Amino acid sequence: MRDMTKGNITQNIIFFAIPLFIASIFQQLYSIVDTIIVSRTLGSDALAGVGATGQPTFLLLCIALGMGNGGGLIISQCFGSKNFEKLKRVIISMAYSMLALALTMSALGLVFLEKMLLFLNVPNDILPYSISYIRIIFVFSTGTVLFNYASSILRSTGDSKTPLYALIAASFINTGLDLFFIIVLHLGVSGAAFATVISQYVSGLICLFVLYKNRKLLGFTQKAKLLPELEICILIAKTSLPSVLQSCMITLGGISVQRLINSFGADTMAGYVAASKVDSLAIQVILSVGNALCVFTGQNMGKPDYERIKKALLRSMFIMVTSAAIIAICAYYYRFSIINIFIDTNANKNAAKTGAEYLSIVCIAYLICAIMQSYQNVIRGAGDVNTCMIAGIAELSGKILFAYITVPFLGPTGIWISTPFSWACGCLVPTIRYYSGKWKHSLLT
Repeated sequence: MRDMTKGNITQNIIFFAIPLFIASIFQQLYSIVDTIIVSRTLGSDALAGVGATGQPTFLLLCIALGMGNGGGLIISQCFGSKNFEKLKRVIISMAYSMLALALTMSALGLVFLEKMLLFLNVPNDILPYSISYIRIIFVFSTGTVLFNYASSILRSTGDSKTPLYALIAASFINTGLDLFFIIVLHLGVSGAAFATVISQYVSGLICLFVLYKNRKLLGFTQKAKLLPELEICILIAKTSLPSVLQSCMITLGGISVQRLINSFGADTMAGYVAASKVDSLAIQVILSVGNALCVFTGQNMGKPDYERIKKALLRSMFIMVTSAAIIAICAYYYRFSIINIFIDTNANKNAAKTGAEYLSIVCIAYLICAIMQSYQNVIRGAGDVNTCMIAGIAELSGKILFAYITVPFLGPTGIWISTPFSWACGCLVPTIRYYSGKWKHSLLT
């Protein structure tokens, strides 16, 4: 575990961000391996069917992340201020809150998944693939929630290495099970889904085991009452709700845009699925440094040390902007070669062309995303979650409006351009809030 309230600022952020980055790469490998194996063994229709579940699956992940991040903000500030008694109580109450979340998501998923896919205009010929895949993901959503619960506690207390080791193990398990379930047992897209959920449970249990081993460092020095406290559950809910709502709104925006993409047919859908996997992978450097800055801010708010936070912001922004420029250049010049990893260009030229066009537009926007993530993670780490929610609304509104206005004139290209436009909208709110100084009064502990 790492105490970020002391020591070299840049080293603290980089050493914490590197395991986060590697972990995020392995986490992305879940879906990327699924995409490659499904595409190469089951065909483009199966790939489009799995890809059509992207937004509902992302919604589940975002809700789990939002709850985990909300509790994690409180934990990081408790850890920074050395308030271990409250830290222990937050961890216990957070476990009950996230268990309730998992059970609720599983129940709602079973009832509304097919209706959601129909709302997304998923074509009838690929709908069975989508239903088979997404139903398994939601039924076993406790795996996703377990990992996000345990990993958020570890990361909030400065341990970014354990989630990395857990995801490395889970990624190899996922790859092996993908091949076994799809090629040997012929389970189709259901096999890919089972491989994913089993791997999630493995990663969650590994993190939970490490938490148990280090329980004394988290305030569990004697037998504690393992019962939730209503007051803390409410605090977790209040802290998590803006983040959950923000994630849900962004996902709903993605669902609205997905409807537009689906209306252009299977080739456009397949190209978008392949390119979005690359996009999700490429942006992880920015997100990892941003998350490190968020934890750094949370721990230093516990003291508080605003000058140290300011220096961390400037240094993190330099790292993120530099990384974004390098990634954008590479993604642009090698876009066709990258897309060819997922899609056979000779067999499906239209899908490959769509994916390459998407990458060529979105990669330029990484510079905007770097600036947005810098300010937003300071605001989030300080506990000013309502501002982050407002930023999410601005980002969502920009994406939907621009996409729906430009599609009649530009076709799918208008959808791709809506991403940099939405990031620019989302960047304004946290930037203004930071320079107002009001975020300094958002301490949660």
